[in-house]
Amino acid sequence: MTTILACGDVGVKRADCASMFDGCAAALQGADLCFAQLETTISERGTKAPNARLAMRAPAAMASAAKTAGIDVMSFAGNHCLDYGYEAFTDTLRIAAAAGIALCGAGATLEIARRPLYLDAAGARVAILARSSILPEGYAAEAEKSGCAPLRAHTVYEPIERDQPGTPSRILTFADRNDLAQLLDDVRASRAVADAVLVSLHWGIHMVPTLLADYQREVAHAAIEAGADAILGHHPHLLKGIEFHRGRPIFYSLGNFAIEQPHIWDPAIVNSASFRNLVSLNPTWQLDQVYMLPPVTRMSGIAQLTRLESGDWEVRFLPAWIGDDSVPQMLSSGDSRFSEVAEFILRSSRDAGFDTKVVVEGPALLIQPGR
Repeated sequence: MTTILACGDVGVKRADCASMFDGCAAALQGADLCFAQLETTISERGTKAPNARLAMRAPAAMASAAKTAGIDVMSFAGNHCLDYGYEAFTDTLRIAAAAGIALCGAGATLEIARRPLYLDAAGARVAILARSSILPEGYAAEAEKSGCAPLRAHTVYEPIERDQPGTPSRILTFADRNDLAQLLDDVRASRAVADAVLVSLHWGIHMVPTLLADYQREVAHAAIEAGADAILGHHPHLLKGIEFHRGRPIFYSLGNFAIEQPHIWDPAIVNSASFRNLVSLNPTWQLDQVYMLPPVTRMSGIAQLTRLESGDWEVRFLPAWIGDDSVPQMLSSGDSRFSEVAEFILRSSRDAGFDTKVVVEGPALLIQPGR
């Protein structure tokens, strides 16, 4: 039996980086392998990229704090990987490795960025692949250029009433054919040599509950059909629905986890036009609160995937709550916030059209397909 844990966005910038994990380290250490999304560069060097909307750079102590807390592997495929240029990008790879954290989804070339990581978990060989659909200009790796492994998506606006100019349009998205084909090739190759294949995807519509883009379902289903055992999604900064496809779980967004609030990275961000536009997406967002982000982003947790001897998977979710200090605290089933997280996951799944079942099982939520 193999137990794998996965959580969402991690990025720490404070005097005591270890304190970010005070409320969750015990849970993170209770697995054979623990995954998280690295949301920031780790460096003291570099120059802010001119197209970085919120440039993020963490101190080296963050890497050792994350490793001590129990995190073994992180995806660096995301929209902050080149916020401070190639110096900080290279530092991140080096500092994470020195701390004992394996990084996937980014590298000096596209070939390297695409490579799966193969890790041992209680005797099982686990492959982890990572891609990002959230791609500022220049952040994607190329044949001879550093960056993250891309999974680009294209957007089409289709008029609902073609004979009525100015009326609302449907927003349709689809994955880039070449990027998707490369991902599926890599999943198939990994499936041939690994006991388990996990696909990490930085994607989706941020700050808006429930809503999923078309390309997300397209990619997730295709990846599972190619051999993936689970899809681990992140970027929207809040939890989204959980779907099962062919019996395999798709976590469309694991939400925020152990990450600082925006003004910690850039105190001036709240005055920028791009940030104000972001705030407009969620009507509950009140910038004058101690916890700056929308209340819904406090709901968090850890996905728990257990591979049984039969090869089948049991899927659970361990609810957590993010405090005013941005520290995630694991919740007991007797806490009213535990029920709030459970209800939110169930509602988000149902509103997205999934028949997923959410059952309280001790300190965890048992997640099952409805049929």
